[in-house]
Amino acid sequence: MKRQVITMQKSTNLSIDEAFSNFIKKSKIRNLSDKTLNTYHNHYKVFSELIDNTTPIADVTSDTLDDFIVYLREQRKVNDVTVNTYLRTLRAFLYYCMDCGYLKAFKIKMPKVEKKIKETYTNDELERLLEKPDVDSCGFAEFKTWVFENYLLGTGNRVSTALNVRIRDVDFTGGTITLCKTKSRKQQIIPLSATLSDILSEYLAYRGGDGEDYLFCNNYGEQASVRTYQDLVRKYNRVRNVNKTSIHLFRHTFAKNWILAGGDVFRLQKILGHSDLTVTREYVNMFGQDLQMDFEKFNPLDKISKSNKTIIRM
Repeated sequence: MKRQVITMQKSTNLSIDEAFSNFIKKSKIRNLSDKTLNTYHNHYKVFSELIDNTTPIADVTSDTLDDFIVYLREQRKVNDVTVNTYLRTLRAFLYYCMDCGYLKAFKIKMPKVEKKIKETYTNDELERLLEKPDVDSCGFAEFKTWVFENYLLGTGNRVSTALNVRIRDVDFTGGTITLCKTKSRKQQIIPLSATLSDILSEYLAYRGGDGEDYLFCNNYGEQASVRTYQDLVRKYNRVRNVNKTSIHLFRHTFAKNWILAGGDVFRLQKILGHSDLTVTREYVNMFGQDLQMDFEKFNPLDKISKSNKTIIRM
């Protein structure tokens, strides 16, 4: 018992910097992605602008976080969504410190943020983007981008996930795509639609390649960067007179059309790879005016009113 007290006493004397180093070490042991680790470092650096990193971690309180929020808003001039992004990182770090006994536990509440309706591609824009180019006259880059956009709309994949798919991961016989690298770092198997299967079959007939090769590669047959495909999509969309050029909008569009077509949220959660159903439910907020489609057709009040009017006429 005496040894345990001495250890705890020693831990509470840690500086914020020392505690953060321990947090990063633990995160590496948990095998978190390099992207996540970089985010932790970058956000901690901003936090260090407000509070000296030699300050004892035990001195951090809820008031410290309040000061940080004010600092972000007034000095950094960031919006509330970005404030919450910083706080999520800091919360992970501080909760780790609380679990280790480095500082006294307190609850970290996220400020309420007014969530905007997520933008999606309209049906008119999709028709322009998905109109098949003339394979005999167009360049391979244009054809490849057309296939890529069809893939995104047909799977709802994140761009990083799509660029990690290898040719062998596409099972044309079984009608599935195996996603080996996802944001959650859990392997997924998703359905391959008949339409996308035909498109990918034609694409691979032109592209060639072995099973170990990436499905969407760069000009040298190697794994492509996200920036490369962002540039391809931007150029392709503008040529098709579509001002929206975000790759991630295809994921939003997939989710929106899935639900509007009557697809259930539980299957959508599995396909999108969300670990929490609440994240999937947020996609309902993106519909906006689309929720008014056939509203009177399904609204019980309108259906009953029409039925009563029919009875009155008779």
